Amino acid sequence: MGFSRYVEVGRVVYINHGPDAGKLATVVDIVDQNKCLIDGPEEITGVSRQVIPYKRIALTDLTVKIQRNARAKTMKAAWKEGNTLAQWEGSSWAQKLEAKKKRSNLSDFDRFKVMVAKKQKSRIIALKIKELKA
Repeated sequence: MGFSRYVEVGRVVYINHGPDAGKLATVVDIVDQNKCLIDGPEEITGVSRQVIPYKRIALTDLTVKIQRNARAKTMKAAWKEGNTLAQWEGSSWAQKLEAKKKRSNLSDFDRFKVMVAKKQKSRIIALKIKELKA
């Protein structure tokens, strides 16, 4: 199984560092071996056109059909046509990030309730397994 995520025009990336951390963007052009030009489109993802180093982005499996240095209007149309945002929200990566965000917002009492629920669940499972073995 070979590597399949390449930095290419139209590749959707997840920004993992900086002021736009946690947002999606699209590679519009490749500047050099360390940087690329990305754009949101801003109306959909909130990321303006900017040059960003590869260290600050993570490549996703999603791509959008655009030409090099595409305009914002063209990119917005390509995102809508490809249903890119819905594909991202359906991916396991986005679901894990959402779960992580939800867990980080829990209060101490909420974490306690989760612990109690896990204990109850494991007790029920243990009793059912014991019952099946007998």
